[in-house]
Amino acid sequence: MRCRWRSAAGVIVGLFYVSRWSHLETVNFLIRNIVGYIVFAGIVLFQSDIRRALAHLGRAPFFRYLAKEEAAEGSIEELIVAVNMLSAKHIGAIVAIERQVGLRNYIEGGIPLDAVLTYDLILSIFQPTAPLHDGAVIVQEDRVAAAACFLPLTVNPKLSRELGSRHRAAIGLTEENDAVAIVVSEESGVISVVVDGQIERGFDADGLRARLRSLVLQRRAASSRRDARVPDMVGRL
Repeated sequence: MRCRWRSAAGVIVGLFYVSRWSHLETVNFLIRNIVGYIVFAGIVLFQSDIRRALAHLGRAPFFRYLAKEEAAEGSIEELIVAVNMLSAKHIGAIVAIERQVGLRNYIEGGIPLDAVLTYDLILSIFQPTAPLHDGAVIVQEDRVAAAACFLPLTVNPKLSRELGSRHRAAIGLTEENDAVAIVVSEESGVISVVVDGQIERGFDADGLRARLRSLVLQRRAASSRRDARVPDMVGRL
């Protein structure tokens, strides 16, 4: 069937150029007007093959990277909205974002959710009357993996006494791995970002957006470039 279609297409193309060279205006007119119907018929007949080809194209590394980057951007914006609303209401919260080192142990110790990350979900979790408000929310692959997760407290004696248990838990977690933690102070509403055991305080929406993009998006981009180079290096070896 495919061979016949290819042969027919070849004949039509050949007739088109022959009619142009030979100034056969009637034949040329008929071919130009029938091409649209032929293309439509080909789409109908080969729609399953076209669908498979598009699905295969969508699985290409470049398109997967674009989809992940877009999802990460959306997750960051949802977090910014939620964190700023919690800060305005002086509702304490801690959100840990997994990067390269997995947080499976902490996820399994909490309440599994595996839900789409939205600002209203984060707000509902940290409401003082909600059953999951104690502990941390862990974000994994742009989804809320678990809530009510308890994190290890830092034992650093040099920390200020002004830092509460949420800040100490965020520092303790990031001392052990490369996660990023966002903390909202219940007393002051101050937003902090903790990474590598170091705390940065006093973020507004724009500052938090810029910091999370540098810590999450740029890190993922660098990791994707490394992953893309590995098969090439293996092929050369």
